[in-house]
Amino acid sequence: MVYEQEPFNAEPPRTALAERLRTPLDTFYCRNHGPVPVLTPAEWRLSVDGMVERPLELSLDQLRHRFEEAEVAATLQCAGNRRADLVEVRDIPGEAPWGPGVTSSATFRGVRLADVLAAAGLTPEAAHIAFVAPDIAPAADPPQPYGGSIPVSKALQPEVLLAWAMNDRPLPRIHGAPLRVVVPGWIGARSVKWLTRVTAQATPSDNYFQATAYRILPAEADPGQAGPAEGISLGPIALNCAILRPDDNTHLPAGPTGITGYALAGEERTVARVDVSADGGDSWVQADLDRAASPWLWQHWRTILDLPPGEVEVAARAWDSTGALMPASPADLWNPKGYANNSWARIRLTCS
Repeated sequence: MVYEQEPFNAEPPRTALAERLRTPLDTFYCRNHGPVPVLTPAEWRLSVDGMVERPLELSLDQLRHRFEEAEVAATLQCAGNRRADLVEVRDIPGEAPWGPGVTSSATFRGVRLADVLAAAGLTPEAAHIAFVAPDIAPAADPPQPYGGSIPVSKALQPEVLLAWAMNDRPLPRIHGAPLRVVVPGWIGARSVKWLTRVTAQATPSDNYFQATAYRILPAEADPGQAGPAEGISLGPIALNCAILRPDDNTHLPAGPTGITGYALAGEERTVARVDVSADGGDSWVQADLDRAASPWLWQHWRTILDLPPGEVEVAARAWDSTGALMPASPADLWNPKGYANNSWARIRLTCS
């Protein structure tokens, strides 16, 4: 589903994600806030500055040859994933009604951000690492290049990469070439694409997309009037799951039916259990759940339900390794930007 051509925003059909540990590049979701920039790899440079002892300016070749290459398999998820369920509760004007498909997984290759910061000599006063890209986002107030930040404590973890490859191929332009940040376990907004600057600083980024956007506001708030630091800043992904097959609003024969989906815990948690219901949550069966191949990757699950004739609501809920459970109702999570919906996943089927 393509929601916008400029900026380009699209998600794959949910069924295209089923049973795949890695998402093909032509299926991986796209979330952009401005036009995709055209950057020439030979002329591109990465600046590393701020609270560092040795500011750096690095070409792509210097990154490749100066630092040890690293790889991470990770699932990226947009903060607006499953917003469509919140829209059913109450309209969210001006925001794409994303389904469960703005979640995708890939193996990224590049260098560890921690190694680059060590070469620059990160000072003890630095508490946040800010990223800037050249894509101008007209929706920002005022219009500005896209940016964001993560705490130093996350930036220094070995899974956080500056990546130039994706699924053993050069990073596609639409996904951030020549270089992007990959912050596993955190919302996709922090994995900044088309990276040109890394700045160590004492406070979080004041960029619009860190300070004002990607925050959960109270239900009664007007997002058009919200200022910097209002609401809850989004960072680590919330425990979530989705039903991928069969598709929503499908007509099926009654009887035994395979149900499959993904579950994702976020940060360093894993999914411990997935329950599936054929009666809207009155009773549950435990699904077969793939082991966690990595703390940063989704886990797929599957079960067979005996579906009765008529209208059927199938629901799924996940538990993580801390014992946390997804909330039941999207009405309890509604917020005026439509972020972080991790209520029970539901699809409606007609069986005959």
